Amino acid sequence: MVHVVLVEPEIHWNTGNAGRSCLALGAQLHLVEPLGFSLDEAQVRRAGLDYWPRVAPKVWSSWDELERKLPDLGDPWFLSAEGKKPLWEIPREDRSIVLVFGKESTGLEPAIRERYRHKLVCVPMVDPTIRSLNLSTTVGIALYELARPRVMIAP
Repeated sequence: MVHVVLVEPEIHWNTGNAGRSCLALGAQLHLVEPLGFSLDEAQVRRAGLDYWPRVAPKVWSSWDELERKLPDLGDPWFLSAEGKKPLWEIPREDRSIVLVFGKESTGLEPAIRERYRHKLVCVPMVDPTIRSLNLSTTVGIALYELARPRVMIAP
């Protein structure tokens, strides 16, 4: 099982795309408040997320609340441009994996990055002047990289 955690996401389109990727691969989406948008039905419809009920995200009131439950969810890994290891070096053991992503504008809070420095991973980029990739793009890359050895696509 893979869990995808978006900490304080700001843009509903990115969250919707991340949710679609989670749905495609059977991952559980977790959203940590505050959110930069509303999850009410009208907002979701405007974003074109007619499949949202199937995504069924778990919403947490704060990072502290979710952090207390991290050990129950699985082995956490934090996506950050500061990560020294590429995400494909995440060990694939029998335990669930939790991928944690920060908000679009600033990424993960410095305190989180510092506390979990040994668990930071990155998506390597050839051009060092690119600050980061889009959040939903990074979620998709990470999910499919983790699923690659296990997913069989029917012809």
